[in-house]
Amino acid sequence: MRLSIDHVTHYRYERPVRYSTQYLRLVPQSSARQRVLEWRLDTPSTPLELRDGYGNILHVLTIDKPVSEIVIRSSGAVETSTVVDEPNDEPKLSPLIFLRQTALTRADEAICQFAERYRRRAGMLSGLRDLASGVLAKLPFQPGVTAVQSTAAEAFEHANGVCQDHAHVFIACCRHLGIPARYVSGYIYSAGHAEAAVASHAWVEAWVVDRWRSFDITNARPAGEHHIRLAFGADYLEASPVRGVRSGGGEEHLTATALVGSE
Repeated sequence: MRLSIDHVTHYRYERPVRYSTQYLRLVPQSSARQRVLEWRLDTPSTPLELRDGYGNILHVLTIDKPVSEIVIRSSGAVETSTVVDEPNDEPKLSPLIFLRQTALTRADEAICQFAERYRRRAGMLSGLRDLASGVLAKLPFQPGVTAVQSTAAEAFEHANGVCQDHAHVFIACCRHLGIPARYVSGYIYSAGHAEAAVASHAWVEAWVVDRWRSFDITNARPAGEHHIRLAFGADYLEASPVRGVRSGGGEEHLTATALVGSE
């Protein structure tokens, strides 16, 4: 399937920003499951391109002059395949590093008790699929209940959430059970719509036997030809498409849209 993406992030500020640094993970990489046909990143100034510790493509955008708005546009075309889970292509990156706890994925007592129900079959793909179904049943999709900084424990307590919350709770459960799991950011195409306006989607990859297996908890399926992976990390903060700091500016107004279409 050939998918086209047009992702625009627009910051408006109450007063001019004196200095800004943005960390952008907005460029996908080709793999066994997806082939990047073309891609363009438009920013107010030329960013520094490098790789982060996980191998994700990272751009560092620095603006050192006063600006009242910042517009970042990432667009391109990707050809995806029906392959669900590709072989492990990171032989030098041990999956064990994704057992470490983070502030966003730390399991509290309630999550630990919930996860224990799935311990017996946690090392099996079918067992983790049951866990994914359990997380979605516990946290039905409901926008507006949590915020981007909400932790897995907070989302679990609210008993509602969005894809980010589903991913964090699932990761917290996996790590409690001794299963390496990592957060994935990207895009998803909604079948049946010629074009779909979405925020960045999130799912999880968990290490099962000899490879990473994908779990899109929100949509109750693995990542397939409708998914485009941008980056992965221990949690949202390590894989977020756009993250940064600034000096000045006052109140910030952010508008982010992504148009994902099938060609």
